[in-house]
Amino acid sequence: GADAVDVMAGMAWELKFPKLIGVRLTGKISGWTAPKDVILKVAEILTVKGGTGAIVEYFGPGALSLSCTGKGTICNMGAEIGATTSTFGYDESMERYLRATERADVADAANTVKEHLTADPEVYANPEQYFDQVIDIDLSKLGPLLNGPFTPDLSTNVGDEMTEKAKANDWPLQVEWSLIGSCTNSSYEDLSRAASIAEQGKEKGLQMKAELGINPGSEQVRYTAERDGILDTFEQLGAKIFTNACGPCIGQWARYSDPKNAPKNSIVHSFNRNFAKRADGNPNTHAFVASPEITAAIAFSGRLDFNPITDTLINENGEEVKFDEPTGWELPPKGFEVEDAGYLAPDEDGSGLEVKVDPSSERLQLLEPFVPIEPEQLQGVKLLIKAFGKCTTDHISMAGPWLRFRGHLDNIANNTLIGAVNAFNKKTNFVKNQLTGEYGGVPDTQRAYKAANIKSIVVGDHNYGEGSSREHAAMQPRHLGVAAVLVKSFARIHETNLKKQGMLGLTFANENDYDLIQEDDTFNFVDIADFAPGKPLTLEVIHADGSKDMIIANHTYNESQIGWFKEGSALNVIKRENAA
Repeated sequence: GADAVDVMAGMAWELKFPKLIGVRLTGKISGWTAPKDVILKVAEILTVKGGTGAIVEYFGPGALSLSCTGKGTICNMGAEIGATTSTFGYDESMERYLRATERADVADAANTVKEHLTADPEVYANPEQYFDQVIDIDLSKLGPLLNGPFTPDLSTNVGDEMTEKAKANDWPLQVEWSLIGSCTNSSYEDLSRAASIAEQGKEKGLQMKAELGINPGSEQVRYTAERDGILDTFEQLGAKIFTNACGPCIGQWARYSDPKNAPKNSIVHSFNRNFAKRADGNPNTHAFVASPEITAAIAFSGRLDFNPITDTLINENGEEVKFDEPTGWELPPKGFEVEDAGYLAPDEDGSGLEVKVDPSSERLQLLEPFVPIEPEQLQGVKLLIKAFGKCTTDHISMAGPWLRFRGHLDNIANNTLIGAVNAFNKKTNFVKNQLTGEYGGVPDTQRAYKAANIKSIVVGDHNYGEGSSREHAAMQPRHLGVAAVLVKSFARIHETNLKKQGMLGLTFANENDYDLIQEDDTFNFVDIADFAPGKPLTLEVIHADGSKDMIIANHTYNESQIGWFKEGSALNVIKRENAA
């Protein structure tokens, strides 16, 4: 989003030259295996940070066998491995999709240059010579997977392996919700294949043992699926059809009135990510990521260890029944249809528009430009929190019930880092206020520092800021007075977002220096006046007993990005340059 602003404002868009990871797909998926399982397998191989700083290209005969929306699912989940982007070469499935969605002109244009929309034959013949890393996956041997809980790269085969892992790790085997849709698996093809399982369940006399929720991917998909009876198939079984939105994937539903005291449970969904508390605010919810087909089948079994390939279920007549393989449509046989797609064209000239917001509104607030952080403010910087382990953008800026404050920066800032685990006490939202010596919530502590005109620093672990590309996860700390984030490593997009908000995003030159940070530490940025590309910064860390450590912090700022820092934010630079 923040990068798109640069482009829309006519500014140059910068990207560090990426690594290239090639995923060679052979064979062909069949049966219960879905495109979703490809990216779940890649996530297992690369982990949540293995694609950081890389473009991932899928190629090979197996790639040609996948539908366009199946390819979209795989690329959409590239964020879960930290990839800069993911690609497939242009092929016939993409042409079919473009024509089906009334973009024949784009298909015609692509066809005229299609040899340039895929790699050269020499690359695919000898990929090891051109890619930094090559991963091989035989789709004919790939089976359905469940990834989770709490991270999208912990992969488990359906059936016996899940039974063993669940018992060993005390994962609840009973599944309370199956959820299909959101941005990742909400195409017509996804819904039609899940509906084939639902239709089988109805015909075989089965009742759903878990609740089922559906999020169509767009109004066009929803309208077409309703026209073709797909949504009715789900509703006849008691499924809930949510609006065309993120929905439960980002906590947009009222599952619990009091999620903090909700019980331990398991859910299965076809969304992107499954971090703690993301789906429903309950830290005890074990969320597993799967394909729409597997998610639908598990709704009938109500069991995490159900394997639809081999297992049977008892129907309402006491008979043992078994699911057949799912079927579906790559594209709607009668074409897509929609009455109102919801698009509102902007004014051709919006320069004279004035945005008016009620000053008493709790949901909307006009943004004030961030003031630059001066070098003298980077002396006597207090430690706000030393985050332990995984700290995603959901930990930094939680969604769910907080979404209503997305337009009010000061109000949504009250959730800043409330999900991060304090390394000193292993608690969330419980940090020491160095001004009072008392413990309290992270936002309250930071507001106390801000009131005293004291800047603060956040210290973190590996892959800090993974997950959703959520600008609020950078805007909120900046608004509250956090000046710097010092971590072992960043997720790429979050690091960029910190830069754009005029903050310092730094990494330990020596990862072991993370262990030197103590709860009452104060930081002095010794050479911030000499901030320059390629030159590490030196931080003096003063401990409560008066002892000191000197820490070297690396950064990836170039001249333009240092300009963002010195002017307060990238938006300040855009405003100045466009006013000239």
